[in-house]
Amino acid sequence: MAELRVSIKKSRLGSIQLHNHNSIQTNTNNMSTHPAVVTVAARAPLEIARVPTIEPTGRQLQIRVEWTASTPLDLHQADGGLLVTHPQVMGSGLAGTVLKTGPDVKYFAAGDAVFGFSFATPEQKAHQTIATVPETTMGKIPSGFTMQEAVTLPNNTVTVFHTVTKDLELPLAWPVPYLVQTPNKHADTPILIWGGASSCGQYALQILRHWGYTNLLTTASTHHHAYLKRIGARHTFDYRDADVVSLVKATAPGLRYVIDCIGSQSGSLAPLAQIVDAKGARVAVLLPVILKDATATDAPEYSMDALASAAWADGVDVRGVRTHFYEDNAFFKETLQSTIVPTLLAAGVVKPNKQKIVEGATLLERAQNALDQLRQKDPSGERLVWRVAEEED
Repeated sequence: MAELRVSIKKSRLGSIQLHNHNSIQTNTNNMSTHPAVVTVAARAPLEIARVPTIEPTGRQLQIRVEWTASTPLDLHQADGGLLVTHPQVMGSGLAGTVLKTGPDVKYFAAGDAVFGFSFATPEQKAHQTIATVPETTMGKIPSGFTMQEAVTLPNNTVTVFHTVTKDLELPLAWPVPYLVQTPNKHADTPILIWGGASSCGQYALQILRHWGYTNLLTTASTHHHAYLKRIGARHTFDYRDADVVSLVKATAPGLRYVIDCIGSQSGSLAPLAQIVDAKGARVAVLLPVILKDATATDAPEYSMDALASAAWADGVDVRGVRTHFYEDNAFFKETLQSTIVPTLLAAGVVKPNKQKIVEGATLLERAQNALDQLRQKDPSGERLVWRVAEEED
């Protein structure tokens, strides 16, 4: 998922400053403060900064952040410095409790349990104990779901809606049309989801199935295949199979729609460039393109140009997904997180990713442990979730 509006800059949050390269302080002008997890340099250990606690205005919520879910973007920013100006407050997916509301808030009240994807300014970021966010970036957690479960949804459900409607230009009408009376003309059109066991891949399968797309293909390790078929895949392929290119092409000749949830130059773009050869086919690649993974001694390398990262056939429309521009769609800005995602969760259309709780005695330990586990690339498919604010805070 691409992060395009994330650099620390002077704002109501104040300017974060480093002192003696060990402690981080913030020019707070006597404001109340709270702790936040920040990067200080590429591949350096994370640190804690004291940042201002912002009072909500207009349609803003002030939230006690209780849980977050780690994403590959955390690793890209911490290890690769991707689109980061250090020190950078981390995180974009959060679940917590509303503490205060601005005077124009429509949907929420103090005490509501909420979850959402918020990212545009430092005070909205997830890896801090208090965030002040637009109410349109949050939804109420439906009854029967924990914060740990709910926090696995926001980033990647938003990514799926934005990718399908903006980059693949396929419909996801809301409310869902009665498909018997209004059949989906793309119901049997093959759509390949490369990386179906990823968080984004799982949500893509569930969302597309609900909207009547029935011919869904996906790649994943074989031990994920049975589950992926249960949630919507018609055909599954092992991405490590030496014949995966020919198998996909035989199953879906002339394939025209692809979501690449992995974004690896060698691991996904290279085989996709061999599979997709139809003029006008659309390939949506979750950015950044990973040119080189981090190692113990070498920094990772990225590209934001999916088209230039593989030898695509002439006429293939390759697009880098920029999820953080989903709010350019005025309808999605107002309803996607506040209404659509909570409704789909409550109805069982989408199910939370399986979670792995990351432990640690302090906020910093949990954040660092989560980052270290991201580097290990656990193949289980479980989302790394961890507590932000301490239980007694």
